[in-house]
Amino acid sequence: MRYKSGHKEEARARMVAAAGRGFRRQGFGGIGVDGLAKEAEVTSGAFYGHFSSKGEAFEAALVTGLEELRQGVEGLRAEHGVKWAVAFVDFYLGQKRVCELGSSCALQSLTSEVQRADVGIRTVFEAKIEGVVNAVADGLPGRIAKERRARAWALLSILSGGVTMARAVADKDVSAAIASACRAAALKVCAET
Repeated sequence: MRYKSGHKEEARARMVAAAGRGFRRQGFGGIGVDGLAKEAEVTSGAFYGHFSSKGEAFEAALVTGLEELRQGVEGLRAEHGVKWAVAFVDFYLGQKRVCELGSSCALQSLTSEVQRADVGIRTVFEAKIEGVVNAVADGLPGRIAKERRARAWALLSILSGGVTMARAVADKDVSAAIASACRAAALKVCAET
């Protein structure tokens, strides 16, 4: 059987997306290759046809997730102009706070896994998060690049940490209160000082 051009790339992209969902839901230690293959609706053998290890799949899912975040920031900047940061903060603390965990943001859901990973994964994370920070900083007001970058780091930390805390509580009202407090802090960080 002949596959159409691009079939292998499409299959890999579907597996990376499935791996991302699996790692977000269960963590690196909570899911194995069989679980990742099941999430992708393929056999373990098919999984190994695209990844040599669970670690390689995690790296691919992490890179893809952070790249999606960077592209999302750039898309919001293009769509909303100077008001992009409000749209970003509201989306992150809204939809990304309450969506199913498998659909959550890689920054929020995979960072705790990265801190336990080897230096190779942490180096990849650092390179990719720099791209996200640059995309955020480039959209913030202010003339001094170093100050905009510092505010971008703070904004991303407030959002990812806030969503992590808001997801960890059982009471929806407490979750909403955390999101509200983080929104106020995030918008303050976004404003030119």
